[in-house]
Order: sequence, then structure tokens, then C-alpha cells
Amino acid sequence: MSRLALVLNSGSSSVKFQLVDPDRDATEPPYASGLVERIGEDNGTIVLKFDGEKIEDVEPIADHADGLDKAFALMDAHGCGPHSVDIAAVGHRVVHGGKLFSGPELIDDQIVEMIRDLIPLAPLHNPANIVGIEVARQLLPEVPHVAVFDTGFFHDMPPAAALYPLDAAVAAEHNIRRYGFHGTSHEYVSRQVPGLLGKPAAEVNQITLHLGNGCSAAAVRGGQAVDTSMGLTPLAGLMMGTRTGDIDPGIIFHLYRQGLSIDEIDDLCNRRSGLKGVSGVNDFRVLQERMDNADQDAWAAYQMYVHQLRRYIGSYMLILGRLDAIAFTAGVGENHVGIRRDSMAALENFGIRIDPERNAAPNDGPRFISTEDSAVKVLVVPTNEELAIARYAMAYAA
Repeated sequence: MSRLALVLNSGSSSVKFQLVDPDRDATEPPYASGLVERIGEDNGTIVLKFDGEKIEDVEPIADHADGLDKAFALMDAHGCGPHSVDIAAVGHRVVHGGKLFSGPELIDDQIVEMIRDLIPLAPLHNPANIVGIEVARQLLPEVPHVAVFDTGFFHDMPPAAALYPLDAAVAAEHNIRRYGFHGTSHEYVSRQVPGLLGKPAAEVNQITLHLGNGCSAAAVRGGQAVDTSMGLTPLAGLMMGTRTGDIDPGIIFHLYRQGLSIDEIDDLCNRRSGLKGVSGVNDFRVLQERMDNADQDAWAAYQMYVHQLRRYIGSYMLILGRLDAIAFTAGVGENHVGIRRDSMAALENFGIRIDPERNAAPNDGPRFISTEDSAVKVLVVPTNEELAIARYAMAYAA
């Protein structure tokens, strides 16, 4: 059996995990995967998928340490745990790397403290990431642990894209700039595209569109990110499942002056807006059902979503100057025929032609959905952030 990497994505009340063979084909499923959720509750749940089976265990989970300990025990009981297989490295998804981290880092106590210092930039995410790191290092002390940052791919964007037109002293004091997110996904997908085009990466200009419940766009020139839609936080940019995306910042001031607290506005913009705020739902499958039944709110949300998407595609075409490819990825990007069709509609004058049959084909690995004569190639490229993290982590394995 190949040596495996354990990939951990720790949230405030959950931990997603995968055991990955970094040398496997991207289309193959992970060796094992699972989820620990409802941490801190009496009805905590551990789900393990291994060898074609789905095993579920419901019991109280006191904290992250208890959850991971029980998850490892469940894995060992089914022959895929730390005492059953050769785990050579652990890769940790960390949301915010700030200005400090431009690439993966081998974790030691100093790195943990540096990630802790970035909590003000990601108060909902980095604390949970740190807990996952600390617990996993205690449970698996003999293997290297590697932090992979969502913001890393965008670390070296040009100042024109990275900086905000804010008072420079205030921005510097509070570390305000465009950091970008979903970087591991954008990097993974953008590295697949040149090979699919049969061109060197240095010669390819592309737009990558990560469309899930969270959504982001990136402009990539010659393998380097030159712009992205998310900003200081993941709230900026495209309309999303529950997030506003770009809005007039004056709306925040207006709502505050009307009596809403900062926490209420934060909740409104991050959890009660976007598709859900306009239509009442943030699941695209349910949204499509409502559109099929002529629900006007669902249609309005869909049209807003497409409009925002086309706005970013158009602006990135101008920034790149020459465009070779547009790649759709993540849950919505990979599976929703209508979003791809409508966001690419009537762009023939810009060299973009979609083949309706290719676009409607089942999602089955990387594929072209543009016509043969389309000057700009349009693709669906399934993302695999866990595989990317596993490969980064394994680079540090003994």
C-alpha cells in the first residue's frame, strides 16, 4: 500500500478528513474520508466512508480532541486508521495566511503562534484551524504537519489588485488588503488547464470560476494570480449562497444608523443574503426546482447571480488583455448546466462559443464545453483541494 496523507479541515464545530494517496489519479476517490460534526453536543456524529461503505456513529463529542480521537478509533476499527495504515504526513487547511504566508509551511510551535496572530483577519476560521492543528499534533506527533493556506495563491498579486484605495496608514496599521480565498482550488484548477490546452503554463491566460455555496473568480496570467474577487474577507466579490458579495459599503453605515448592530449586519451579510436572501434558498437544486415552477424570487436571484458572474468575467478579460480559457469548478460550476450556458451566452464577438451538447454532458472529469472553433476555450475542471493539500504535505514526509 502507498503511504498516505491525512488531510484535515477543522471548523468551529466540525472536522472534515480524508486519507489520500497523493500519487493517485485525481478522478479516483480518496482511500477514506469522513466528517466529525456537532462537536460539543450530545448528538455528535462521526461519518466514515471506506471501501464502499458508509459507517455512522452517533455519540456525545466533548471537543475537537475527543472528536478526532473517536474518529481515529472508528477508522482503526475498520482498518483505515493511524494504527492500521502508514500515514506519512498531515495536511491542514488554514483559511487565512495574511501577509506572512505565501505557500505551505511545515508546522512547529512558532508557525502556530503566527497563525494565531492572524485571528483578527479570520475570527471565524483561524481559531478552529488552530484547534485542529494542535489536536492532530498531539494525536500524531511523529509525522510532519503542514499548513496550506487558502490565501497563499494570491499572496503575490500586483499592488494595483491587492491594495484598496483606503488611507494608506490606516490600511497598513490594520493589515487591510485583498487577500483572496479558495486559493488552493484556483491554483489546482489553473494548473490543470494548460495541459488540457496543450500549451506551456507560461503562455496561458485564464479565468477560473470557483462556484459553490461560496463563490470566487480569479484572473491567472502565466500561472500567476493577478486578481481575484474575494478581498480582506470571503464576503466580497460574487453573489453567493448566503453572502452578499459586492455591495455599496454605504449600505453598512445606513443599516447601522437605522439601529442594526454590527453583529446583526455581519449576520445579515454573511448568512442571510445572497441567493438565500433573495429567494429563500441557497441550494441550487432547490432554486432550479422553484425556477421550473415559475417562482419569481428564484428567477430574480438566478439572474442576479449570472449578472455578477458576467461582470467579473468581462472585467478580467480586460485585465488579462488576451484570454485563452475559462474554467468552471466546484459544486455549482461543475454541475449546473444553466449557469455555464447563461454566463457564457452571446459572447461570440469575444471569441467564446459554447457547444450545447458538450455543456449538457454528465460531469465526468475535465472536459471542454466550448466548440472546436471557439477562440477562447471553456472547460469544466473538477477541483480537488484535498489532493492538492495532500501533495503539499507529502513533500515534507521523511
